[in-house]
Amino acid sequence: MKKEFRSGFVSLVGRPNAGKSTLLNYMIGQKIAITSDKPQTTRNRIVGVITNDEWQMVLLDTPGIHKPKDKLGDSMVKVALNTLNEVDVVYYLIDGSVPFGGGDAFIIQKLKEVKTPVFLLLNKIDLLDKNKLLPMIDFYRAKRDWQEIVPVSALKGENINSLLEATLGHMQKGPQYYPEDALTDQPERVLIAELVREKVIETTREEIPHSVAVIVEHMESRTDDLVYIGVSIYVERDSQKGILIGKNGDKLKVIGSRARLDIEKLLGNRVFLELWVKVKTDWRNRDSLLNELGYRQK
Repeated sequence: MKKEFRSGFVSLVGRPNAGKSTLLNYMIGQKIAITSDKPQTTRNRIVGVITNDEWQMVLLDTPGIHKPKDKLGDSMVKVALNTLNEVDVVYYLIDGSVPFGGGDAFIIQKLKEVKTPVFLLLNKIDLLDKNKLLPMIDFYRAKRDWQEIVPVSALKGENINSLLEATLGHMQKGPQYYPEDALTDQPERVLIAELVREKVIETTREEIPHSVAVIVEHMESRTDDLVYIGVSIYVERDSQKGILIGKNGDKLKVIGSRARLDIEKLLGNRVFLELWVKVKTDWRNRDSLLNELGYRQK
């Protein structure tokens, strides 16, 4: 007799740079969320989907919870917190390689207010002295009544199968929300824009990453195997525009070359990528520009 189909939603929350996007990408088996060693990389809720014959799990990767410094940051934190009561399970990721801090205390306090089962994931155990793992588990066990405590390495996939099994225990009989071949609900244009933003983050100095927004302005097939994509990169100041472009356009060429390779993997086609850098002053604090650039207030 065929088992009843089960489905459920899981929210990934935590401080910036805890490894949420890395975990999402590993679990679905493909890169749909950009990753960086710079914090606050994820800005919107990103959906990843895992499906087999018996169940479907929908993962919600959220922005890192932090003290906002502008309207964009405020929106990002609201996106993360709003998912806590909308899902079947919450994964709270802790970067096990860094000390407990005020950000962790804030998130744990918020988690005490929700009735959703919360799994504590001690991430980056591949970087830990194994003798420190049990004391760390005991430390966090005293902070809250967790449904599960699972040490994992999102980068190397350690204990991910155990995590999946534990999560399935909280999924009920339900429909298949997405087609069986779906990995995300993100439109191609959004994925492409995020890949370009990732390369900007990788190749620019510290003041650039949080000041940049990316929009795909044009996308069309020129031949059977060539896609033209025109992308605008927005920054807040003329000086940032100069940094992004670089001497004789060298830095922008590097960004474009690296992004094109990832976009071609995503689309399965050759890509002609054209980038423009534009200035929108103080866009992170202007509601109209946040809406225009896709960061709608919640």
